[in-house]
Amino acid sequence: MAESEVASEQRRRSTGVVDLLLTTGGLAVVGAVIGITWAAALRAYMVGLAGSATVFSWWGTFGAILTPGAISGALLAVAWRRSAMGRASAWFAFAPAPLAVATFLEPGALWTLLTTGLGGGAIGVVATGLLGGFAAGQRGPVWVRALSGAVWAAMVVGFALTPALVAGLPPTDPRGAWLIVLAVGLMFVLSVACIAPFRSTGADAAASA
Repeated sequence: MAESEVASEQRRRSTGVVDLLLTTGGLAVVGAVIGITWAAALRAYMVGLAGSATVFSWWGTFGAILTPGAISGALLAVAWRRSAMGRASAWFAFAPAPLAVATFLEPGALWTLLTTGLGGGAIGVVATGLLGGFAAGQRGPVWVRALSGAVWAAMVVGFALTPALVAGLPPTDPRGAWLIVLAVGLMFVLSVACIAPFRSTGADAAASA
């Protein structure tokens, strides 16, 4: 096969859907979709806790939960691509920040947090994800990561106990058991996503060789 034909065949193969999805932009789109789906599941968890008292609004659901989920998902997908190339950056630890910040953009939300504590759950979710990512990562002293892992486990247990403590739904109740599975699964998925910023870089590997 002539060289020009080989080049043409390579270009043809590189324009497949999979190849496009594996680019930085493609992975960002995939990450955004996964982030929205994750955030929608988080909203379902909230609905399960609140029951008939649940209130949906464009800002509360889409502005404060789904949109931040898409942004964080896209950033974390890019973080994983960078880490796979040996260019992990700790700056991407800020990727899940929109999940916590967006909640307090609504007028009066910050004051409500300071006076009643309502809204602190968003901060707890992000903190849990980052602790899990750091504990399972490769940066920092081992003992610090081990301590972070212990704190992470305690926080996950706290989320698992929330249905019983807040909504009166014990694990023996099917709805309560479902909420436990959902809460633990959400925290686990976010924590795995947050590992990327804490992976070692190519420079780290070379220094330790």
